Amino acid sequence: MKRRSDLSQPRRRRRLDVSYDADAFGRFSESIAMLLGTARYLVWQTIVIIVWLIFNILPPANWQFDPWGRGLVLLTLVLSLQASYAAPLILLAQNRQERRDRAATELDRQVAERTQADTEFLAREIAGVRLALADVVTGEELRAQLEVLTDAIARLEARLPAADETLQSN
Repeated sequence: MKRRSDLSQPRRRRRLDVSYDADAFGRFSESIAMLLGTARYLVWQTIVIIVWLIFNILPPANWQFDPWGRGLVLLTLVLSLQASYAAPLILLAQNRQERRDRAATELDRQVAERTQADTEFLAREIAGVRLALADVVTGEELRAQLEVLTDAIARLEARLPAADETLQSN
């Protein structure tokens, strides 16, 4: 065992550190998932499998690269390998989409809260304006008051000559 001069830090095990860009890998997995999830891909895969089967059933045994008699081991291996990589890539793409959906839902919730707060504020402001307008004199009320004042002035003018005569006689 090798002695170390610095004993204040625990030993670090040497390990192979694999680093990668998670976002780039995520975009790659989404592109694979988008490809595997199309009808075009399924049609092409079906055509390849049919061609594979034709080339391994119809020609003579020495031309077959994956003979039927062995149970199409190579085709099984290829399809198993495809499935073993496709499933985790599709799950990774789904997880990324779920995170994006969660972020969008949170943003929608925040926008809805702000909208509700703004709506409540505007409702209070409109109620305040209505209360303020309730105290304002309307044109009809002003006309009615002006008529009352006009009638009062007319009565005062009618009494004025009689008051002048009373003052002159005194």
